[in-house]
Amino acid sequence: MQFSTRKRRSQPTIILVSLIDVLIVLLIFMMVTTTFKQHPAVKIDLPESRGSKTNVASGKILVTITKDAPHLYLRENPISAEELERELKTLSASDSQLTLAVRADEGAPFGQVIRVMDAAKAANIRSSLNVFVKRTENQGGVEN
Repeated sequence: MQFSTRKRRSQPTIILVSLIDVLIVLLIFMMVTTTFKQHPAVKIDLPESRGSKTNVASGKILVTITKDAPHLYLRENPISAEELERELKTLSASDSQLTLAVRADEGAPFGQVIRVMDAAKAANIRSSLNVFVKRTENQGGVEN
């Protein structure tokens, strides 16, 4: 009988540095190829209109009117009616072809809409006023 001693095998080594490099490359790839969804800062329910062409305005200035206080937002920042008028005047002084887009909540006070329109008139913005609405499907095949 022959007895032999077995040689112990060495355990395989795992090179962690190369694994970390691969994980970083995968992370960078995921970050570059991922698209991020932008959430609006102000949540509103737009009124519906069957006659609207699109709900995208070509205006440079966006005013949002909500049903909850503070009612007025210039771009994404809350603003009072007096501050809105001053801001529109300074913006229209620098650009004579300035356009205004109004996005009003369905339950917004109508007085706030009138205040925005008055501020636009005071700032001499008369050339273009865009309004955001939700488009509804034509019912019954009748086109407006």
